[in-house]
Formats: sequence, C-alpha cells, structure tokens
Amino acid sequence: MIEFADPIRVALVDDQQLVRAGFRMVLESQPDIDVVAEASDGEAAVVELGRVRADVVLMDVQMPRLDGISATRALLGAPDAPKVVVLTTCDNDDYVVQAIAAGASGFLLKDALPEDLLDAVRTVHRGDAVMAPRATRRLLQHVTPLLGDGQSSSAAAVSVSDDLTPRELEVLVAMAHGLTNTEIADRFVLSAGTVKTHVGRVLAKTGSRDRVQAVLFAFRAGLVRPDELLGANE
Repeated sequence: MIEFADPIRVALVDDQQLVRAGFRMVLESQPDIDVVAEASDGEAAVVELGRVRADVVLMDVQMPRLDGISATRALLGAPDAPKVVVLTTCDNDDYVVQAIAAGASGFLLKDALPEDLLDAVRTVHRGDAVMAPRATRRLLQHVTPLLGDGQSSSAAAVSVSDDLTPRELEVLVAMAHGLTNTEIADRFVLSAGTVKTHVGRVLAKTGSRDRVQAVLFAFRAGLVRPDELLGANE
C-alpha cells in the first residue's frame, strides 16, 4: 500500500476575511496542503496556535490589537514553533527587516501569483526560506541596527572558519549574496544534489533555522558586507 506524507498544516492570519477566504481557496485546492486555523489579528493568532498545531503560518503585517511582526516574535519564542511567512501589500524595506529580525522564514507580497503562494508554503515547510535576492540585499543593507548583538566580527569569523569547510564557506557567502541553489551550482560547477547537501550542512553548522537566518549569520560573521551589494542589480 502506498503511504502518503501528511499534508502541510497552514494557518492564515489576516484581519480581512475576504483575503483569508481567497488564500484558503488557493491552498485547499492542493492535496498536500490543509488550512487548519484562521485568526483576524495577531493576539488571536497566538492563542489559536497555542491550541492548534500548524507547520506554516501566513501572517499579515498590519493588524489590530497585535501586529504581525509582534505576533511572529511571540509564536517563534515557543517550543516546536511553526515557520512564518509574513504577508503585506507593499514592498517595504522596514517590513522586510523587521519580519526577518522577528524570525520569519520569508516575506511575500499579497498580490503574489497563486503558484508563488503555494511554492512559498512548500519551500518554507521543507526548511528553506522565501526571500528574493533583492530583499536579501536590502536585509543586509539595513539589518545592523535591529540585529546588533555586541558580538565582534573577528570572534564570529574565527568560529566560522573552525566549523565550516572552505566549500561550505563559499556556499554560505553565495547564499548571502542572494544566489539560488541553481545559481550556486552553476558558479561552482556542482550538481543540484551536492549544493543541497552543502546548504543543509551550512544551516546545521551555523545553527540556522533556514536560509535567511544563515544570511544573517554570514553578515554578523563579517563574511559579507552591505556595501558589497549596493551595486547589485535589483
């Protein structure tokens, strides 16, 4: 008998009922995704997700009572926390930085195509992150005031060089510059499977939950600087 994997359990958090209904319709059209919870504000989301387990939360930013950034921070402070993809109607630098600083695994515009929404849920569920290269560059350019932890770059760099192989270090820097796995494979003439293995080891050795957190690690370790990215194409 064929055994099927459990569907991805998704929670929708948005103060607009029509938006939630539209997302639910798109998500539940897929056999591998179930919508298990809804909430109309961040406070209700924290309560509901303390009762119902979700794998991925699609989280609006601007909501009454408790905004999406604060709700994300609260959810991710709990054991066995879900992955969070923050949704907004505008491509705003501050939202990108605050969402990732709060621990979100990605950032998606509400006007994204249905297939992009589905891909985001699946991507985050398997442990990767939803972050376009231009958003990664913005993150690195603006992240210092929000994420400074007092750790010296030199101390972090020594730790990195001890833990990561030279190839893994190259892959980490490429990730920090916003390269996809395919682009990394092309750059270093590697197979897709080999790149996936390297990325997995980078995440494990840096203690990163996903690709975005690994980018932040690279930034804090001094492996990449924001000014290196200023000339990159958007």
